[in-house]
Amino acid sequence: MVNLVEVQAESRTRDRVRRAVGERGPVSASALAKELGLTAAAVRRHLDALEHDGVIVEHVPSGGAPRGRGRPARAYVLTAEGQEQFTTAYDGVATAALHYLADTMGEQAVESFADQQVVELEGRLRAAMDRHLTASGADPDDLDARASALAAALSEEGYAASARPVGPGAGPAGIQLCQGHCPVRSVASEFRHFCEAETEAISRILGVHVQRLATLAGGEHVCTTFVPTGALGAREPTPQERARARPYVIPRATPERTGPRSTPTTPTHDHHADERSER
Repeated sequence: MVNLVEVQAESRTRDRVRRAVGERGPVSASALAKELGLTAAAVRRHLDALEHDGVIVEHVPSGGAPRGRGRPARAYVLTAEGQEQFTTAYDGVATAALHYLADTMGEQAVESFADQQVVELEGRLRAAMDRHLTASGADPDDLDARASALAAALSEEGYAASARPVGPGAGPAGIQLCQGHCPVRSVASEFRHFCEAETEAISRILGVHVQRLATLAGGEHVCTTFVPTGALGAREPTPQERARARPYVIPRATPERTGPRSTPTTPTHDHHADERSER
């Protein structure tokens, strides 16, 4: 006889694993076990079931090198189907409303709407980030601390974000800001200006130029934003990398110098020298 209590408990645990993969992916079974307070065997059982159902998939790092001895453990991310399980019935209504706005008032009206929404989000993120920095006692000018605080602020807004250091290696080192969920994914899939406006907001909040590498709206498993810290790898950086690199610590604004400026002197022309050269 089927024990309904056990079945419900198993279903709830599986849903916790699925949500954790969405929030932390790419994430390994051992990391999930530690975070959720489960045994590694139990987590692997749920991962196998979720993978079989097409909800999660093994994450293949850039370059697609096979795993072997000394390689990292298998890490998982949500599939497109897994991401769809985060959506709500309101997503279709919101997308339809924006299509109506675009048809009646033009694409610029949709972009203006997206900009306004992101401006409001930026204000909330700044306030939350400052709160996290104050609570942790971290240096508000430290880029690592700011990125971590921003990830926490994004998570509070439903983005399931995390910040991870990357490099140094072949190129500039930095911070990888990952968002495992996007509350406006369905809308952004059709109106990409939402992604562009969000990227610009992240850049303004952190005070450095950032680069969006992947988006959920574009079909990737996670939104990934690269935040350069200015630390370079072992090889000589290219001129382009030097131009893109930013200071590791965000400098404070300094008052302008009010003292008198030196006035450049205009060189005089030696007419006598011209006369001598003509003789």
